[in-house]
Amino acid sequence: MTAPINPHLIDTATPPIPEARGWITRYGGARGPLIDLSQAAPAVSPPPEMLQRLGAAASDPASARYGAIEGDAALREAYAADVRDIYAASNFGAGNIAITAGCNQAFMVTAMALAKAGDSIILPSPWYFNHKMALDMLGIEARPLICNAANGFIPDVHEAAKLIDERTRAIVLVTPNNPTGAIYPPETIAAFHELCRSRNIWLIVDETYRDFMPDGVDRPHNLFTREDWRDHLIQLYSFSKSYAIPGYRLGAILGAPTLVREIAKCLDTLQICPARVGQIVTAWAVDALRDWRADNRADINARAAAFADAMKSAQGWTIDSIGSYFAFLRYPFGDKASAARIAETMAMERGVLALPGSWFGPGGEGHLRVAFANAPIEMLSELPSRLDHLRIN
Repeated sequence: MTAPINPHLIDTATPPIPEARGWITRYGGARGPLIDLSQAAPAVSPPPEMLQRLGAAASDPASARYGAIEGDAALREAYAADVRDIYAASNFGAGNIAITAGCNQAFMVTAMALAKAGDSIILPSPWYFNHKMALDMLGIEARPLICNAANGFIPDVHEAAKLIDERTRAIVLVTPNNPTGAIYPPETIAAFHELCRSRNIWLIVDETYRDFMPDGVDRPHNLFTREDWRDHLIQLYSFSKSYAIPGYRLGAILGAPTLVREIAKCLDTLQICPARVGQIVTAWAVDALRDWRADNRADINARAAAFADAMKSAQGWTIDSIGSYFAFLRYPFGDKASAARIAETMAMERGVLALPGSWFGPGGEGHLRVAFANAPIEMLSELPSRLDHLRIN
């Protein structure tokens, strides 16, 4: 008899991306090159100077040594200064920051710090499936707050209030949103913050895609201007998309120093310290690459516009929400087939790979998640012809 495995882990869903990638092995290429809209991967590479500095840092023996548990001071200070500038705030610094191995780890250790097995955390749904997986393996209930297309997939604070009970420890908001692309209005985020204050729970705001806000919108919210923000607010961030370095696995947590000290216990157990090479160079890049980041933002916004324009010619297909890296696309087949079946057929027969909305939790069926930032912009115009007369058996 085989010894048992943690049942929470067994009950956690298997990562779905490999299944989707398996579909494209059956695409014969009849419609042209694959249009990969499946994963939020940067379409650009880091600028040459950053690559050179990464090489030099990797060659420096100092980068092979252990660093601080919460991350190198230079990166924590640079990130704190960047956030102060973005939010026109001044009431935090490096002591409020912990650097992590990507934003997935930032979410995991934050959940570990706030909740124990049997507690609940509210996730607006459709949700980022790795958030749900993290809570499942920790034995924390992921309590769904259903969002709908009629409201642009913006969560309703009044519905959230109904879900809070004595086991609830936090509400999670992801804005700009993965998977729907929805960008939550500042007043919505403020209302959720007020709800969390009134019920004495945490608001976790995942701002992985913050640097790709639409033109003319520079910050998702104004919460950091509040003197008491530390009591109930935690911000998560990823350097992966903004600096095109997902392989270097760098994320950040911004919260009260007392919270950061508790999270450091988790980080010391999981990673001892964040990998040093990426930290060393990103500390320089935060200020040095501001213009490059602005160009990267403009490129992503141009891709969003190109995708939206292309889909105007795709009969029956509707964009229910779009922003930053993603769109949630309603297909014209109703309940004739599942989203998974439609996505699989598109990949095998038309060479277009998107993810089923059903993979992102309640409220996702009837849609596909499109990561338009991952495809060459000139290929987005081909989508209507690829999708035309698609037959679902």
